Amino acid sequence: MTEMKTWLGLEIGNSRLHWGWFAGENLQITWDTPHLSRSIEQQLAQCKTFADLPQEILSPIDSFISGGAVRSYLLPIYIASVVPSQTVLWQAYPEAHVISLDKIPLLGIYPTLGIDRALAVLGAGETCGFPILVIDAGTALTFTGADGDRCLVGGAILPGLSLQLQSLGQKTANLPSIAAPEILSLPERWATNTPEAIQSGVIYTLIASIRDFITAWWEKFPDSQICFKGGDGKLLLEYLRSLYPELTTKIVYEPNLTFWGMRSSLQNSQSSCLS
Repeated sequence: MTEMKTWLGLEIGNSRLHWGWFAGENLQITWDTPHLSRSIEQQLAQCKTFADLPQEILSPIDSFISGGAVRSYLLPIYIASVVPSQTVLWQAYPEAHVISLDKIPLLGIYPTLGIDRALAVLGAGETCGFPILVIDAGTALTFTGADGDRCLVGGAILPGLSLQLQSLGQKTANLPSIAAPEILSLPERWATNTPEAIQSGVIYTLIASIRDFITAWWEKFPDSQICFKGGDGKLLLEYLRSLYPELTTKIVYEPNLTFWGMRSSLQNSQSSCLS
């Protein structure tokens, strides 16, 4: 990549595809689409222009690209994936470039670290400064931190909010599967019906865990900022703010951390090629 022109970032998560459209270094628009089925692989392989991509990918941004010349040529897609079956599928696209851990300019990365976590902590550090802790509230809830020397400190992984709410319905005989709440106000702690009792148990326990990890992080790095991302990130941050407002003064919600990490990784690769 000799010049940062128009390109797409694709974060393949456990539940959805997350897209980012870049004009050089500037993120223009983001959108989400479902995973694609295996049957679409041949269409991806035969793409010759951006407009040849499956319609389910293009439809959310039709108004953004309508009439634009960009539809007439093939855009490079830079991919960060935690779903191998989807990675293989997208590698059929002629301008697919899978980002690997060895391209991430961080120290101390271990071989099994998820590329999404590595890029998110890189993007957060570039945006907010190092040291940094990223709390990604997606299908899994992950904590990933790096110190002031851009060296990975480590982190933790546990089931995310929606996964915990659904698991009781899937693994018990009489308890229902519960969807994640859509309102930002906390549920009643002492619930008087089963669905709300499940919400209370999961949400208050998750918030207590998040608070514990944040407190432990600030014991090591008291001046560090903390970034939330992920589909449930805004919701969990609001719950945390409701219970512990003094704790959230150095915490921000930034959904595009992985894309900022992609941009930084590509810039680093470009600089390495030119040096």
